[in-house]
Amino acid sequence: MKNLLIIAYYFPPSGGPGVQRVLKNVQYLPEFGWNPIVLTVSNGTFPARDESLLAKVPPDTIVERTHIYEPYDLYKKFTRTNASAALDVSVLTTNAEQSFTKRIANFIRSTFFIPDARIGWMLTAPERGRELIREHGIHALYSSSPPYTCSLIARSLKRSTGLPWIAGLRDPWTEFLTTPKRWWLPRMIDRSLEQSVLREADLVECAWQGIITDALRKYPSLNPGKFLHVPNGYDSADFPTVEHTRNTRFTITYSGSLYGLRNPGILLRAMERLVELGECTPSDILFRCVGRVGDDVLSSIAQSPLRDSVEIIPYVPHAESIAWLLRSDALLLIVDDAKESNEIVPGKVYEYLGVMKPVVAIAPAQSAVASLLRQTKAGESIEQGDADAMTSVITTLYRRWKNKTPLYEPIHSEITKYERREAARILAKTLDGMVGE
Repeated sequence: MKNLLIIAYYFPPSGGPGVQRVLKNVQYLPEFGWNPIVLTVSNGTFPARDESLLAKVPPDTIVERTHIYEPYDLYKKFTRTNASAALDVSVLTTNAEQSFTKRIANFIRSTFFIPDARIGWMLTAPERGRELIREHGIHALYSSSPPYTCSLIARSLKRSTGLPWIAGLRDPWTEFLTTPKRWWLPRMIDRSLEQSVLREADLVECAWQGIITDALRKYPSLNPGKFLHVPNGYDSADFPTVEHTRNTRFTITYSGSLYGLRNPGILLRAMERLVELGECTPSDILFRCVGRVGDDVLSSIAQSPLRDSVEIIPYVPHAESIAWLLRSDALLLIVDDAKESNEIVPGKVYEYLGVMKPVVAIAPAQSAVASLLRQTKAGESIEQGDADAMTSVITTLYRRWKNKTPLYEPIHSEITKYERREAARILAKTLDGMVGE
């Protein structure tokens, strides 16, 4: 067994989609000859916590947790946010109105917290990382970003030890929809850090192809051969056993966070149209949201005449969220409406595929998500704002459900390619090539 040091901020008990990629590598890499040793935080501020994921970490895995100096407690006090509230720092919104204190706080964040607000981890993680390298005879390094501070920690360890380093990116770094709006000097510093990571890493592993396209657009002198696309996936071993009983209402489920631009309004309008056309009654159809729902989305739901046909299940452990998917008739996916929409592939789409339910995606027709759905025949993609197309798709699915005919006919062999174990196998094989079999 060869030893791999993994640097990851999001690790159990952190919940949410960001944790799954690293967690699954930790579970499956030992099958392919690599022993993961994890360096993470002891006191992270996570948008969601899922204590149940701790049981998924193999008991013999070494997990080293070091202190991080987080700014978010001060941020919450300064902006008068509830101290116990989970904090999403990358929420997209069309609401340009912000309080004076929030504008000041965001200015401080975008000016001084570079590349992100986790930069305080640099005060403790590199030193402990070097100790772990000496103690365990580490053969290679792997970092998971965002947060991009993880990449800087790995860069520091690479510089001091010369070990092979794979920089894992789940999203692009600068100029992405979640990147803070910085003035020219911090923006220049941020780009310099990004470029140094992309140049100094021995290989850059990307969760979707658009990350590679973005990096080569910004830094065309980079060697395209150092980039590796390893898509996210699903783990059927995580799927709970659910009794398959027919729903009394045609049920469409969304799993995850709904905030700002990520709004299901187009689906609500399609449901309203079905009722207006006499296809069904409000009691025949249900839209279920499993996860955190922002006040702006709650407000739009409250204004819908079908508000009683919407069910909101607050954030639940990962296995329970999958159970809700399995109990559904169709699944809603929303790709953020931004300049990157064609390239974004949310990690949750693979779990949607894995539970074998038809996917209704709000995404551009020529997007990577639309291509994935065509490849697997797992659902339909609808342009943002195309209420007629959404109405047509939901009507078709509802009629099939009502007539008890198959809702869709996916290509199972294309879907099973995205099992998480396969991604770990690819990573292990890549590491073998870097350090020698």
